[in-house]
Amino acid sequence: MSTLQNKIDFAVILRVKNANPNGDPLNSNRPRTNYENFGEITDVCIKRKIRDRLVERFVKLGGKEGKSEAKGQAVFVQSDDRKIDDAKSLRSRAEAVLGNKLGSDETVNLACAEWIDVRTFGQLFALSKKKGKKKEDGSDDEGDAGISIGIRGPVTVQSAFSLVPIDITSTQITKSVNGEDTKDGKRSSDTMGMKHRVDQGIYVFYGSMNPQLAEKTKFSEEDAKTIKEILPKLFENDESSARPAGSMEVLKVLWWKHSCKSGQYSSAKVHGSLKVQPNGDFEIASLEALKPEQIEGF
Repeated sequence: MSTLQNKIDFAVILRVKNANPNGDPLNSNRPRTNYENFGEITDVCIKRKIRDRLVERFVKLGGKEGKSEAKGQAVFVQSDDRKIDDAKSLRSRAEAVLGNKLGSDETVNLACAEWIDVRTFGQLFALSKKKGKKKEDGSDDEGDAGISIGIRGPVTVQSAFSLVPIDITSTQITKSVNGEDTKDGKRSSDTMGMKHRVDQGIYVFYGSMNPQLAEKTKFSEEDAKTIKEILPKLFENDESSARPAGSMEVLKVLWWKHSCKSGQYSSAKVHGSLKVQPNGDFEIASLEALKPEQIEGF
């Protein structure tokens, strides 16, 4: 498969209705907002959802059965609740696949060939050294020197922001049973809690694919097509009590494919050509010889 030959910019318009799209653990898990009260979904959260969809795709391709169609489509950074292997950490997953080549000059090429998310978003292999065996005098052996290898990925994703300031509804909730035994048998304080949601909002995020960096990780045209197919289905199989089924919806994906590696226009100018209204309607300013493909949400 040939590496990506044309620069690509993209944008995703999505709707949130009575859901918590990205809770802030430092703020009682309230939906994230900036200082002007515009809703925010971090780039880390968005890439997590892309990875989750890639894991599901890998299973569908027969990756767990070792089918050839899934070769090179595994996902390195898997969340614990969705992982499909026995690895308890990124180190154990890397060592299981790369073995004693982890940390060698071959690490980058082998990792990019094995894991689609590594060659897409890049990865920092920052693993502390393992302690060696005790010497006779009781001191530690030197062990290995640790690993610190950075890989820059060709695909960047920005955080999503709402078009207008959002309204957040907070609801007091109670559990019907104590989490722990109490001496008097009465309800304990842990039965009380809070649940937060965004009443409604239109969010937009942008991204780009860089062919120069794609040459380093061997990110291919087929990989770009995979991401393109995943974006409209970003919130499928992502349901939770905070995000009930149907409360998160991709409305439209805009996909600009340039005619060359460097791009006909800067990403800033391309992204700036999209003007989205608070109701989800949008307009696209004309850019000569660059017209986006419009893809409906799933």
